[in-house]
Amino acid sequence: MKKFFTSPKLILAVLFLAPLLTMAQSKFTAAAGNISVKGTSTMHDWEMTSKQTAIEASFATNATGGLVDLATLSFSIPAESLKSGKGAMDKNAYKALKTSSARNISFTSTNATVAPSGANTYTVKCTGKMTIAGTSRETDLVATLKVNPDKTLSITGIKKLKMTDYKVEPPSFMFGSVTTGDDIAINFNVTLK
Repeated sequence: MKKFFTSPKLILAVLFLAPLLTMAQSKFTAAAGNISVKGTSTMHDWEMTSKQTAIEASFATNATGGLVDLATLSFSIPAESLKSGKGAMDKNAYKALKTSSARNISFTSTNATVAPSGANTYTVKCTGKMTIAGTSRETDLVATLKVNPDKTLSITGIKKLKMTDYKVEPPSFMFGSVTTGDDIAINFNVTLK
């Protein structure tokens, strides 16, 4: 019996498994924040913003509360919650986004890494499926994550993409005299708890 407890294999197994046994998984959901879509047109730059974000994320944490892995991440935004403050622009945007049949813009991660980048700050890199206007594509997201003193998480980042990659025809206005550019940037700044 004594030989079993001093076995090199057992010692190695305990050393290997000990960090895993001290990890916990924590689930977070959106508490506050906004997502904005920014682009250009032949007249001026434009922006649409939504405060209706549904986000769920599960992080593995170590014994000291540090983040070591992102197990799951998904978010969904009602496309018609994006507002520019200009009714005609919103109406054209919703038509381009096919909101009558594709109500949400969403992302679900399939793979992710979390790496420390400073005091209580991490870089999160995800790959997954982004769906816009009913078209899904594999894409990547990079975000900066900060663990706040109250244990909430602040996540910020920018994702640049082309509307036509998701079969969205860039909207035009005033009988085609004003057209929007194909390139847009999705900016996110959310708090999870």
